[in-house]
Amino acid sequence: MTPTLARPHCEADAAEPRRVRLGGDWTLSSALEVAEQLRTLPDAVDQLDATGIDRIDSAGVLQLMRFAKRRGMELSDIAFRTDHQALVSTIEDVADDRPPRKRDYGVLAALSRLGQRVHENGQEIVALLSFTGENLVKLVRMVKEPRRFRPTATVAHMEAVGLDAVPLVILLSYMVGAVIAFLGSTVLRDFGAEIYVVELVSIAFLREFAVLMTAIVLAGRTASAFTAQIGAMKSREEIDAIRTLGLDPIDLLVIPRLLALLVMLPLLTFISMMAGLAGGVTVGAFDLDIPPQMYIARMHDTIEVRHFLVGLSKAPVFALAIGLIGCLEGLRVEGTAQSVGERTTSSVVQAISLVIMIDALAALWFMHMDW
Repeated sequence: MTPTLARPHCEADAAEPRRVRLGGDWTLSSALEVAEQLRTLPDAVDQLDATGIDRIDSAGVLQLMRFAKRRGMELSDIAFRTDHQALVSTIEDVADDRPPRKRDYGVLAALSRLGQRVHENGQEIVALLSFTGENLVKLVRMVKEPRRFRPTATVAHMEAVGLDAVPLVILLSYMVGAVIAFLGSTVLRDFGAEIYVVELVSIAFLREFAVLMTAIVLAGRTASAFTAQIGAMKSREEIDAIRTLGLDPIDLLVIPRLLALLVMLPLLTFISMMAGLAGGVTVGAFDLDIPPQMYIARMHDTIEVRHFLVGLSKAPVFALAIGLIGCLEGLRVEGTAQSVGERTTSSVVQAISLVIMIDALAALWFMHMDW
């Protein structure tokens, strides 16, 4: 004989008005009645007692889970019978394994995505400005309270940021300096003005290429390292432990990295300038028949100190931007390995983009100021 099904029903708990007791059979055959019962529940209900349900299957559990999600309730707000817990746990594990929705390629959907991206970028800008202000305030506080300064951590980061990057910066700058000299000579040879390659390489490297290349190298190398290091600490809840001990994560993790970048990026920029000029000297000696003594003498006669100062003045600004973005993205990690990877990628992209934009604006400003 087919067993008689008890109709699903809901009853308000007299002792707790916000709690509802469920009963009957909550199965696929009574799914329509279950949906009707759930729709009639008051908005104030925030707890469900499902221990009175006689029989329940996956359809009933899913209906209760969707109801809880719509009302902003947690699954723990629904009390199930002990013999139903295994089914509930299994369905909870696989409930989100649904195929993703296909992307809508309509005009309205594209505008919606554009607006969302603009809003997210605006939030990123506000967060970066806020983080910059917080770090500047705490740098001033550190001047007033020198005991907060971490010399050991700062020196360790200076070694990782600066000393370990010297070979890479020298190699790239030397090769780019040689390429600029070679390309410049190819164009200037048609006018019989190959000697002006000296000014081309000198001005280009002292004003732009040295500081820009160094900043881009550190944006890819150092900003990603800062994000990964701090993000891993965030995912392991080490930063929460630091706050529990009464310490400031900004003083402990961010400011030593910022100071290390502020010191080492100008030094690396100077090294990059020398390497780029050496690349120009090499091309002049081996391809343009300009002896090194003649090349250096002309560079000494034509170069101006202001070009060196203009290039070097950008280095602290780039260091601040790279360090702030790298540390901020690390602190925004949400605790998963995927989040660490996403934030690391984001920090590199943001740092390189911001460095190039700042350099472009600075170049226009210095040009209009006739410096």
